[in-house]
Amino acid sequence: MQQASDITYWIAFTAGILSFASPCVLPLIPSYLTYITGLSFSQLEAAHPNAKLRLTVLLHSLCFILGFTVVFVLLGAIAGIASGKFQLYMREGIGWLEKIGGLLIFLFGIHISGLFHFGIILGEKRVHLHKKPSGFVGTFVVGIAFAAGWTPCIGPILASILMIAATSGHAGEGVSLLSVYSLGLGVPFLISGLLFHHFLIAFNRFRKHIRLIEIITGVMLMAVGIMLMFDLMGKLTMYLYQWFPLQG
Repeated sequence: MQQASDITYWIAFTAGILSFASPCVLPLIPSYLTYITGLSFSQLEAAHPNAKLRLTVLLHSLCFILGFTVVFVLLGAIAGIASGKFQLYMREGIGWLEKIGGLLIFLFGIHISGLFHFGIILGEKRVHLHKKPSGFVGTFVVGIAFAAGWTPCIGPILASILMIAATSGHAGEGVSLLSVYSLGLGVPFLISGLLFHHFLIAFNRFRKHIRLIEIITGVMLMAVGIMLMFDLMGKLTMYLYQWFPLQG
């Protein structure tokens, strides 16, 4: 069971990074940073920002990340608790839950890859804050709003991780998975803010590859969905441990 959990953590962390690189999030990073910090674009773009500016970006970024992490972790806990309650009433419920969840994740992968678009997934669910509340508390609220109104690109990825959390049957596992997912999404955001000048240079080079990231994300979700549907997650992990055994 522990081995199967290890690979799901890597999947969750990778999913967080891919969420950051999605076309719904990555192009909006400059706007998010100016919005939450209150700094101008020219201040953020400085090649050598002073210590005060870096501290401002760091603290606001951490508050923003904490805001969406709280929401995601809460959703993970709810998913774990709900599936755990379900198993109390139906002993074989977890098997069906994995198959249904795997099918949904597979469909999410098809949607993101562009092979076919499902209207129910494509619908907008954004929450707009026209005026940011002041201070670090305000930035925390913006993070909550970001999580509560994720866009169609990040939604299927997040939903897939929630599906995996739901198959665990434990609130703790759901909290851990969504914490790792938030880490994968939050760390690149924090680095982008602290190294904004370099981020803009890298983004201009990376922009043409965003479609490739969508395809990679879609394929990854389809693979995870198949593994859940056919109960291959644990078997794959055991196979990997034969090649890369843990030490200690």
